[in-house]
Amino acid sequence: MPNSATITRPGFTWRFARKIMSPIGRRGMAFSSKSRRSDKMSLGIFLQKNAVERPQGIAIKYEDQTITWSAFNARANQVAHYLKSRGVEPGDAVAVNLQNRPELLITAMGIAKLGAVASMINTSQTRDVLIHSLKLVTPKLIIAGEETIPNMETVSALLKAEYRDRLLYWADGTDTPPPADYLDMADVIRNQSTENLPQTLEITLGAPVYHIFTSGTTGMPKASIASHMKTTRAGHYIGAFVLQMSPDDTLYCPLPFYHSNALTLSFSSVLVGGSTIAIGRKFSASRFWDECRHYKATTFCYIGETLRYLLNQPPSKKDRDHTIKKIVGNGLRPDIWKSFKKRFGIRRVHEFYGSSEGNAAFVNLLNYDCTCGWAPGAGETWNIVAYDVDADEPIKDSQGRLIVLDEGETGLLITKITDANPYDGYSDPAASERLCLRDVFETGDAWINTGDLLKRLPCGHVQFVDRVGDTFRWTGENVATTEVEAAVIGWGPVEDAVVYGVALPGYDGRCGMLALTPVEGAKPDIDDLARHLRKTLPGYAVPRFLRLRGHADVTVTFKHQKSTLKAEGIDISKIDDPVYLLAPAEPAWLPLTPERLADIQSGKIRL
Repeated sequence: MPNSATITRPGFTWRFARKIMSPIGRRGMAFSSKSRRSDKMSLGIFLQKNAVERPQGIAIKYEDQTITWSAFNARANQVAHYLKSRGVEPGDAVAVNLQNRPELLITAMGIAKLGAVASMINTSQTRDVLIHSLKLVTPKLIIAGEETIPNMETVSALLKAEYRDRLLYWADGTDTPPPADYLDMADVIRNQSTENLPQTLEITLGAPVYHIFTSGTTGMPKASIASHMKTTRAGHYIGAFVLQMSPDDTLYCPLPFYHSNALTLSFSSVLVGGSTIAIGRKFSASRFWDECRHYKATTFCYIGETLRYLLNQPPSKKDRDHTIKKIVGNGLRPDIWKSFKKRFGIRRVHEFYGSSEGNAAFVNLLNYDCTCGWAPGAGETWNIVAYDVDADEPIKDSQGRLIVLDEGETGLLITKITDANPYDGYSDPAASERLCLRDVFETGDAWINTGDLLKRLPCGHVQFVDRVGDTFRWTGENVATTEVEAAVIGWGPVEDAVVYGVALPGYDGRCGMLALTPVEGAKPDIDDLARHLRKTLPGYAVPRFLRLRGHADVTVTFKHQKSTLKAEGIDISKIDDPVYLLAPAEPAWLPLTPERLADIQSGKIRL
């Protein structure tokens, strides 16, 4: 059993350890380990199975609506029959641009039943980014919601030129007619058959089912490919084996369904378990627990930042008045892990590590605190290797091979590409190939560069440390931004803390900068923050610059726009926020004025 300061036992029970080897757990594990790409199996089959076995069971809860498995399957079939009549064939992409609501899942499953690919457009995209995403996947049809029509209008020239007769529209609970050039989905599917399509039974696990777009925080989005194998494995392993999802469970999901945590993990777990998915339109920290109570949710899927937003809400007598028994997600920071569990009475936290484009996942199966868990095949299917942060590449030995690190060391996670664990990659083959490492340990082998730095812990566990582009080198030392951010968050009234490295003339490496967003209404004592950071962190890790922001600039999936922050650096002519300097010789932060900036650039002020 794990015995380490970084892996703690609270939350682990032998009762749960026995439970994961129940019939549900064994079936989930068996499917995950034995399924192959050539097997005839798909998400649509699980939908049809639930419609037969529990036709009146509740599949979807949304606001005050409920949709049974029978009705869900029938409406998805109507969508599939209509799309087939429009010439959609297996492998074709169909763009889906709807916010969280039942029509999104009905549409996605209708597409999946044909063996086509649902390209899940980020509903915040407009103009050039939206054009880029559409051109990446070249959809045969575009299905948009009433709520996203304003975004679609920003690319009207493209739509008129290439999609004039290929636009479809879902009303958003209103009687608003579709715009010109759009057909009303409710109308066109009304008389379509509700019967299952025979071709659904012919779809193999290796076939693609979704395009999941990256957030685009470091450039234009890429479209990662999620196969039926990846999604059904997620449902079996996470849903059945880890969460033990059954028809008695309701999973609350306020995360957008164009995000893997919502679609690939949460929805797949519900499909496999015959459970219920409760759809939140969007995440709201103030409404979150009320919605959990309204839906009688037993579990939810999180992104780490959402849990911190919940923890920042004022304490309430109702904090433990809910039916949540277990949660799953990624990005929960160690500094708030235990306090979140204690305040809200959450017994089981199943943190995982994975990516939309990757082929391996780590899961905190046994509910140990502060670890993203374990994955089988250490050394065979995954490894952690030495990485040069300055050169931004793995370190090789004298034979040109990568160097495996020992327990307690931090390095680059790589995962092996095999027939059992294939690499679906991106819609762009060139982008997929850029993540491949070849001849890593022997001639002919191929591994995925995950782009993440992980620490190897005892008993095969790992702990996420940083993205390779986020860790930076200063005064000859590697600075992990997540560790500095944790120190800032542990100090006081912080809504958001983003740490990144900025280039300075005359210096090697990058100097630390902190973009701080205080909790609304708080007036932070930044000099006390300086004392706290100097006491808590090594000298080289203490940020030298502070940017005090009025609000956090994050994507709708709570990822920080670090590329913008890095590009602006300390150029105060481009920054509207107050910026401060913490020079080693000074006891407190000083405003970064043009004069002090000139002194830094000339070397008069040394950092």
